[in-house]
Amino acid sequence: MTISYNISQISNVAQQLIAKVPSKTLCFYGEMGAGKTTLIKALVKELEGGGSTSSPTFGIVNEYHRENGELLGYHFDFYRLNDESEAWDIGLEEYLSSDKWIFMEWPEKIEGLLPANRTEIRIEILDEKTRQLSLI
Repeated sequence: MTISYNISQISNVAQQLIAKVPSKTLCFYGEMGAGKTTLIKALVKELEGGGSTSSPTFGIVNEYHRENGELLGYHFDFYRLNDESEAWDIGLEEYLSSDKWIFMEWPEKIEGLLPANRTEIRIEILDEKTRQLSLI
């Protein structure tokens, strides 16, 4: 599945992804500024997540809840990790064993720890306003 889109279409793209992904563990690949966090925000919104959504760059992981208080999932940003052991130190294995949504930015930093049952999403910058998403 490949989709080209701009920001005004992000809700529709999020809906399509939710309907098509074979697992709840989503790994987002793309250069800085490609729109990984923006797409994750749209996914959380479409999944009825309440509250604000932001990249957990400094805290490594954010927890999101539905509007009714139920745990929706976790958003990881591994950009600042130096090695995979740091992911183990935050309890990654426990997060991955949950049945909740898992959104990972910069998963290439923990390649050896990624579960087999995951969906890889690549976002490519086509121009200033347009992105191309590939579901792998």
